[in-house]
Amino acid sequence: MWVSPEEVLLAGALWMTERANPYFILQKRKGHGGAGGGLAGLLVGTLDVVLDSSARMAPYRILYQTPDSLSYWIIAHGTSRKEITEHWEWLEHNMLQTLSIFENENDITTFVKGKVQGIIAEYNKNHDVKEDDDTDKFKEASSRFRKLFGMPEEEKLVNYYSCSYWKGKVPRQGWLYLSINHLCFYSYLLGKEVKLVVRWADITQLEKSATLLLPDGIKVSTRSHEHVFSVFLNINETFKLAEQLANIAMRQLLDNKGFEEDRSLPKLKKKSPKKVSALKRDLDARAKSERYRALFRLPKDEKLDGHTGCTLWTPFNKMHILGQMFVSTNYICFTSKEEMQCSLIIPLREVTIVEKADSSNVLPSPVSISTKNRMTFLFANLKDRDFLVQRISDFLQQTPSKSCLERELTGSLNSSDDEVYSQHGSLLSTSPQHSLSSEGERSFNLNDSSVPTATQALMTMYRRRSPEEFNPKLAKEFLKEQAWKNHFTEYGQGVCMYRTDKTKELVLKGIPEAMRGELWLLFSGAINEMATNPGYYEDLVERSMGKYNLATEEIERDLHRSLPEHPAFQNEIGIAALRRVLTAYAFRNPNIGYCQAMNIVTSVLLLYAKEEEAFWLLVALCERMLPDYYNTRVVGALVDQGVFEELAREYVPQLYDCMQDLGVISTISLSWFLTLFLSVMPFESAVVVVDCFFYDGIKVIFQLALSVLHANIHQLLGCKDDGEAMTVLGRYLDNVTNKDSTLPPIQHLHSLLTDNGEPHPEVDIFKLVRSSYEKFGSIRADVIEQMRFKQRLRVIQTIEDTTKRNVVRSVVTETAFSMDELEELYVLFKAEHLTSCYWGGSSNPTERHDPSLPYLEQYRIDVEQFKGLFNLLFPWANGAHSDPLAARFFRLLDQNGDAFINFREFINGLGVLCHGDLTEKLKLLYKTHVLPEMTSEQEEPDSAFEATQYFFEDITPETSIVKKLNNPDYRHYLKLWNQESKSKTEHTKDLPKLNQSQFIELCKTLYSMFSEDVAEQELYHATATVTSLLLEMGEVGKLFCRAGRDRERTQPTEARQTDAFVPGAADEGKGGDVREPSPPMQDIKLEDSSPKDNGASSSAMLISDDEAKDDTSVSSYSVLSAGSHDLDDKLQCEDIADDTVLVRSEGQDERGGGGGVDKDWAITFEQFLASVLTEQALVSYFEKPVDVTARITNAKNVHKVGRPLLSTSDYDISLSG
Repeated sequence: MWVSPEEVLLAGALWMTERANPYFILQKRKGHGGAGGGLAGLLVGTLDVVLDSSARMAPYRILYQTPDSLSYWIIAHGTSRKEITEHWEWLEHNMLQTLSIFENENDITTFVKGKVQGIIAEYNKNHDVKEDDDTDKFKEASSRFRKLFGMPEEEKLVNYYSCSYWKGKVPRQGWLYLSINHLCFYSYLLGKEVKLVVRWADITQLEKSATLLLPDGIKVSTRSHEHVFSVFLNINETFKLAEQLANIAMRQLLDNKGFEEDRSLPKLKKKSPKKVSALKRDLDARAKSERYRALFRLPKDEKLDGHTGCTLWTPFNKMHILGQMFVSTNYICFTSKEEMQCSLIIPLREVTIVEKADSSNVLPSPVSISTKNRMTFLFANLKDRDFLVQRISDFLQQTPSKSCLERELTGSLNSSDDEVYSQHGSLLSTSPQHSLSSEGERSFNLNDSSVPTATQALMTMYRRRSPEEFNPKLAKEFLKEQAWKNHFTEYGQGVCMYRTDKTKELVLKGIPEAMRGELWLLFSGAINEMATNPGYYEDLVERSMGKYNLATEEIERDLHRSLPEHPAFQNEIGIAALRRVLTAYAFRNPNIGYCQAMNIVTSVLLLYAKEEEAFWLLVALCERMLPDYYNTRVVGALVDQGVFEELAREYVPQLYDCMQDLGVISTISLSWFLTLFLSVMPFESAVVVVDCFFYDGIKVIFQLALSVLHANIHQLLGCKDDGEAMTVLGRYLDNVTNKDSTLPPIQHLHSLLTDNGEPHPEVDIFKLVRSSYEKFGSIRADVIEQMRFKQRLRVIQTIEDTTKRNVVRSVVTETAFSMDELEELYVLFKAEHLTSCYWGGSSNPTERHDPSLPYLEQYRIDVEQFKGLFNLLFPWANGAHSDPLAARFFRLLDQNGDAFINFREFINGLGVLCHGDLTEKLKLLYKTHVLPEMTSEQEEPDSAFEATQYFFEDITPETSIVKKLNNPDYRHYLKLWNQESKSKTEHTKDLPKLNQSQFIELCKTLYSMFSEDVAEQELYHATATVTSLLLEMGEVGKLFCRAGRDRERTQPTEARQTDAFVPGAADEGKGGDVREPSPPMQDIKLEDSSPKDNGASSSAMLISDDEAKDDTSVSSYSVLSAGSHDLDDKLQCEDIADDTVLVRSEGQDERGGGGGVDKDWAITFEQFLASVLTEQALVSYFEKPVDVTARITNAKNVHKVGRPLLSTSDYDISLSG
């Protein structure tokens, strides 16, 4: 490739000159290619790998020089001699003559540089290469990566690092390449080469390893190997990137969401040094955005634009707090440097004014931001204030103005300026109608609109409190409300509130009943999604009402099991609201749909929040706060179960071994985590846990679970079995009380107490929560995320292993393959699916992989993927005819006609070829050719149905039966054969007949199968003999067929008598007179599968009986020679045996049908089978045993051109030299 001219100091060092002229020199790198180069070559090759010269320096280059100067300029380099020779010849033909005209050397240099720059610019323009794409060095590294490991263009390299790979006790210094789908390593030291390729999807463990010998290392584990890398320049960066790429792979295994490059990244400034690839910048930006969203509970599509250090003026304590400002598309956020001191979220939809204030020594570079609820925030010490204000201004212009929100705001701001909290005002500035007033002031609307939704929290309807009632509990509740109101006065209210450690203190003391729903909405971040999606829930309810699927059936079953002890769900109002929320969410997120435990959580949300609010709280819970908890395999809960085990080992080590022996942790964690303790604690106590969860996230659940274990440590150590341990924990949780609750006591139906022992002492929920913060509050959210990654690898790979075992068990009884062989074949089948997900295929990956389907259906492959496996595993794959035969096989195996095959269908086909007897193999071969077939002259249709239409488009509808079949489809054949497979005795007589064009394709297939076989010539002779015999049978059958039609014309009501000796004599045009009581459809299929030419009724390509007797070795290509449309294109001379005679039919032009297909010519399976049995060479070939293990091993290690098929977990490390 041409490169921007760059000066070279020493032209001869480490390079050998191969060609030269007065202006240009073509050089080859020493030590590259061949065995030459000697010791110097070995040393250069080693240095290139160790010092990364191999990435920077291609093995060939062209230098420009002026005759009287010692300065050289590199203008092109190439990875192959062919590439560099093209550039050299272009220079000789186009540049040498022109350069001789110049007199001044400086002019020559300027001209050459300009010309090369022009070539590069033209190439970039024609190939749409972006200017700010990767650096030349990185492009060269990417090219080398693809060349070394056989990767296609679609496999994008993210970054590469220098490191040592430990093979045994010997370190190999080289380069670790991290791409989107693979981890690769390459080393070349003194003639010894090491290559390693590991797919991210096969990694079971990825961790930093620290030993005395290797203080900084990374250990990568797969199911079968462990690989250790060390001596990194920046191990933290390498490990974080590896983690991120492994996470992407796990996500793809989990829900088939592959990696898509973000094209909307901000461009680098011209001054910025481009040190990393665009893809690496993309991944870094994703990681930062994920942390940003998690920190401030923002919607999952929010992207961080940038962050900067600053100070924030906090009016509540009159201080400038040091921290970081974050700016994204829709939000400005702040968090203090000191944890929990202060955080702030300002949605841009709330912002009215952003202005630069006057700078001073006390307040340098300040920016003032005002919001609609009359709050002003003052940021200072901003480094690039002008740029920041411009970015915020740009985002403000993009923020859609929501008139409905503005109308709501005007209603909420009618109060006086100094009144921060009014009785009828809103706690949330964006939703002022969400009142905290008494239930009498709220309406409950169910029937006055087309989409009935509950417009108030269900709890307000069932709060049994008389106006004059007053007791200490109510007094305490009133004081809590006043404390929160005072907090709002001091710290602001709504989404723009200052959040400090005092906010946390109030949450730990308990949120008042009347404020609970709206504060949940605020702390969870659900308020933002609701505010930016007005009307979304109502539309969803309207679209989902009356629709039925598996999710709605499960929802209906569980509706009356959701808090049945609460009066709100003992009538249709509460049940209907719960149904609407769950159904709407199932339609919003079909990947989750509905999962048990969602009903319990949602019912509690409905008690304290309006119906739409409850829906958005559920969205926040399922999609952000408890990721993957409620999918079909509760992966998130299993991941957190593993995290909990790790935390238990660290924080309660004396109890950990006991709990593991009893197997209790796995039991308790699922029930505790999935329902946030709602199913195991009294209701009034569990809602306090939910308060803390919405404020502080999942760490609250872990802390509380550890506290419960710690409080019962002595009793648990004395337990003999898991039942006793569960009883201890159940009694403890049943007695967790909330003495401040103003709710009437609700009978707790989830008690695990089964014995009649002494009553357990009561435990105050607030003391338990506070104790959990004191003892285990050091658990950090980022540490939990790190643990989650480690456990996610383990859980998803365990699920994949379980899937493999279940699939293998379901098919092992149906095939002769062993369990081990089936497992290896499943891995190859899945690898082919994943490879197509990585690098594209002819269909959408989400159509092939649906984790919600039964195990057997989860991975499916299309025809292009099947062709790859066919060539590697199927014994009949040989020669140029493999792909058409694979396509035929695929259509035969695809029993439901959906253009995909699952593992069972794949194994059924492979099993016949590897373990079937002669008759089964021949029957399968016969069936694949009775199907309508696509020819090379026609473009491949979009579906099998279109393919079928093509083959039958010239049928002349001479009979009434054919007229009825307007849309012939090969699925008719598949259904017939499917029914055959289910019956115990399969009748070969029932197979459709083979027409002339199908017979031609069968012959072509037979010839291609024998290519490269040891008995190739003998098999060709045998095939020629069998072909001649079958041609004679077809000719005789044709005569009977015509005779039968003649009789029918004279005696239409007389039943035909068929000669049993000639099975092909039956008339295919009628459906009611078959040899035995087989269905009429049989003959319809035969007629259907015999294409006719327009008006022609005789054969155009037949061999006479006499000719066949004269030369019994006539090839099947004799038939092709007269009947195929473009014979010369189809026939390859090298495929024809030496003694093949090409024969032309005597009566070819009898009826003007020179290129047509004889509609009367046909043979049956019995004739085909009997003919093959006459030739021992063919019998031996089809009875030859197949070494399945060898084929599997070969398939695991083979590299297909452009699409390498990777092995179970990694390639064997190859050492050469």
